[in-house]
Amino acid sequence: MPKRTLTDRFLKSLKPAGAGKRYIEWDALVPSLGVRVTDKGKITFVLVARFPGSSNPTPRALGEYGAITLEAARGKARTWLELIAKGIDPKHEAERERLESHDRQKNSFAAVAEDFIKRDVSKKRRGAAFERQLRREFIDRWGHRPVTEINQHDVLAVLDEAVDRGAPYQAHALFGHVRRLFNWAINRGSYGLTSSPCDRLKPKDAIGQRIARTRILGDEELRMLWRAISRLGYPFGPMYRLLLLTGLRRNEVSDARWREFDLRQQIWIIPGQRMKGGIAHIVPLTEEMLVLLSSLPRFNEGDHLFSTTLGRGPVSGFSKVKRRIDRRMLLAWRALGRIERRNRGVLAPWVNHDIRRTVRTHLSALPVTDLVRELVIAHAKPGLHKVYDQYAYLDEKRQALSLWGRRLTSIVEPSSMGNVVVSLRAPL
Repeated sequence: MPKRTLTDRFLKSLKPAGAGKRYIEWDALVPSLGVRVTDKGKITFVLVARFPGSSNPTPRALGEYGAITLEAARGKARTWLELIAKGIDPKHEAERERLESHDRQKNSFAAVAEDFIKRDVSKKRRGAAFERQLRREFIDRWGHRPVTEINQHDVLAVLDEAVDRGAPYQAHALFGHVRRLFNWAINRGSYGLTSSPCDRLKPKDAIGQRIARTRILGDEELRMLWRAISRLGYPFGPMYRLLLLTGLRRNEVSDARWREFDLRQQIWIIPGQRMKGGIAHIVPLTEEMLVLLSSLPRFNEGDHLFSTTLGRGPVSGFSKVKRRIDRRMLLAWRALGRIERRNRGVLAPWVNHDIRRTVRTHLSALPVTDLVRELVIAHAKPGLHKVYDQYAYLDEKRQALSLWGRRLTSIVEPSSMGNVVVSLRAPL
C-alpha cells in the first residue's frame, strides 16, 4: 500500500471516490493510519488493526476530518496501538473512561453542592443568601474537583481570605456553611465521603474568638445614614428606612411582599417561613411606615416591595449597596469635620445588623416594657406566639413603634419636629 506523509493541504485536495466506491490514503508517519474518502467526499480517519478478539485486521473510525484534526488523529491512533499491544480493546477502554468521567462528575464538589442546595438549603428560611455564599465562595472555587479531594487546607484557604479582607464574622458563617454541607453529604452516604475536612478544625483556632457585637449607631451616625439612604432612591433607600423604623432583620424587610400587608387594618403579617424563629410576626404599621409604603411603586409582574425585576424577585447585592452608603456617610462626615486625622479618613465600621441593635437600644429608653420591646423586634419567647396568640400585644407594639418613629424623626430630622417631645409615660 503506497504511503505518504499526510498534510492538511493534501487532505483538503482529496476528490470524492467514484459512485458507490471509496478509497483510503495511508499515512507514512503512523502505522495503519489512513483517511477513508467516500463518494460523497466525506473524509474519515481510520485505523486498520487486529483488535483484541478479532482474527483479522479490521478498520475502525477515529473521527471525521474537521471534527478531529490530523495531529489529534495521529495521537489517538498511537494511543490505540499501545492499547492493542497490551491486549486492551480501545472501545472498552473508552467506555471505562466514560464511566469514570461520569462518576467523577457525579461526585464533583459542584454536583454534591447542587444536591445539597436542592434538597436542604432551598427549604431554609435564608436559603437564598446561603446559596449565594456557597456558589461564590466554594462552588466557583472547587466545583470541578472530586468532593473527596477537598481537604483541610482548602477550607482554611477560604477562611483565611475572609479574615484577611477584614470579615471574621463572615469567615465564621462560611465555616458553618461548608461544615454543614460536608456533614449532610456524609449522612447521605452517596458520594464516597466518610469524613469531613472540617472535622478537626476549630473556628476559634482557625478564625479567632467570635466576639458578640455590641456596636450601635450614635445619633450623628443615624443622621448621616438617613441622609445617605435618602439619596439612594428606590429600592434600597426605602428598604433601609423600613429597617430603621421596624428594627427587623435585613431579609425580613428586603423580601417583603405586598400580599403580607393589610393596609385597611394597618398591619404587616410576616409568615413564619420568613422569620428566624419560624413563627409568624405581626408588625403594626405606624404613620411613618404607611407614608413610606404609599410612596413605593406597584408592579404587575410581581408583588415584592423592594425589587429591581419589576416585583418578580427581591433585591440583592447588599454588599455593593452598603459600600455606597458608607461612601456617602463618609463624605457627609468629612463635610461636617467629624472625621479626625487619627481615623485616617475611615468611617467607623458598622454592619446592617447594627441597625437592629440600635433600634432595640432606643426602645429601652422609651416607656415600653421589656416584653414589648422584645416582641417588637421579633424576639418572642418560645411558645408565646405560636398559632392562636398572633395578635397579642398588638396595641402595645403599635404604641412602641410609634414612639420609636417619633424619636427617630427627632434625631434624623430635628427641624421637622419643632418643639414636639416624646412623652415619657409609664411603660406600656
